[in-house]
Amino acid sequence: MRHAVAEAADVLAAAGVGSARADAEQLAAHVADVDRGRLFLVEPADDFHPRFRELVDARARRIPLQHLVGSAAFGPVTLGVGPGVFVPRPETESLLEWALAQPLPESPVIVDLCTGSGALAVALARALPSATVIAVDDSPEALAYARRNVADTGVELVAADVTADGLLAGRDGAVDLIVANPPYIPDGAELESEVADHDPHHALFGGPDGMAVIEPIVAHAVRLLRRGGRVGVEHDDTTSAATAAVFDRSGAFTDVTPRRDLAGRPRFVTATLAG
Repeated sequence: MRHAVAEAADVLAAAGVGSARADAEQLAAHVADVDRGRLFLVEPADDFHPRFRELVDARARRIPLQHLVGSAAFGPVTLGVGPGVFVPRPETESLLEWALAQPLPESPVIVDLCTGSGALAVALARALPSATVIAVDDSPEALAYARRNVADTGVELVAADVTADGLLAGRDGAVDLIVANPPYIPDGAELESEVADHDPHHALFGGPDGMAVIEPIVAHAVRLLRRGGRVGVEHDDTTSAATAAVFDRSGAFTDVTPRRDLAGRPRFVTATLAG
């Protein structure tokens, strides 16, 4: 097993995979059907090597690791992912940590806009079992994954375009917390092939300046949040000031705060609806 993983890591490193050793171990653990921590305590089955080589070759072609193993870790939860849905990123865990640190009522109403795989909604529902969590997306492919991921969590999935007027109108003034990881990359930005070729463009690009979805989200937050309710919106690392400016222009928010992720990059803006 150690020899197979070492060879695989060399193949992936030669292909330009930055996390070659970790990816090789995760692929091996997936094929061997063991936790990664126990990988070197088991003997490979007879069919291990051909199956492992097939996955390593696919990863060397820059097919996302998460597509190959069918899952992605996000904070304390693991989500089913694959072609057609945005793979949740560790950067968004900073938004999750912020959300969980907010003072909320005993049974809060939380809305996750552009939920994709359901990552934020599932993590919030697991951490706050008394919350009503509503997750919104308009992609049938993403919603198919989200539907499986939210099973047994109580999360309510809504198929809707978050740029449309009147979104969740029945919740006007009743929402305690909104989180959103919308499409925010400016059109034409150059991306690594692993992202450009495999993540759905609908979940990546947010118009010429990356703000086409963020602006409607802020408008919805003005209407949906209760007084004193909070909102956090992820953005491109080039549009922090522009995102904060959208909140400021609305005239409805206080405490508009640009925030950074764990790597120190500008990542999301938070605000509180004025009371």
